[in-house]
Amino acid sequence: MKKAALSAVKDDLSRFLRVAEKEEVLITRHGRPAGVLIGFESEDDWFDYQLENDPRFLARIEAARQSLRNGRGVRIEDLDARPRRPSPRPAKKRHR
Repeated sequence: MKKAALSAVKDDLSRFLRVAEKEEVLITRHGRPAGVLIGFESEDDWFDYQLENDPRFLARIEAARQSLRNGRGVRIEDLDARPRRPSPRPAKKRHR
């Protein structure tokens, strides 16, 4: 993790954003940690960050893990390897 003073980051934010694409930048104020600058190399990285920090998503993951610990769920080894074809949808009726 790179460390930089707030005054340096304010003076050259673009450069620090490029640095943050590769590693987090710890921003200090008067020598003490004040924040962290996180950059993203791609939109996928941004999407991953959003998921990893979304409390609703994290709650769903924890609920799924709890279900597995309680014996509910299907082991991946028990899944049928053959692809399933979706059931045909009934034709929609047209109203005239």
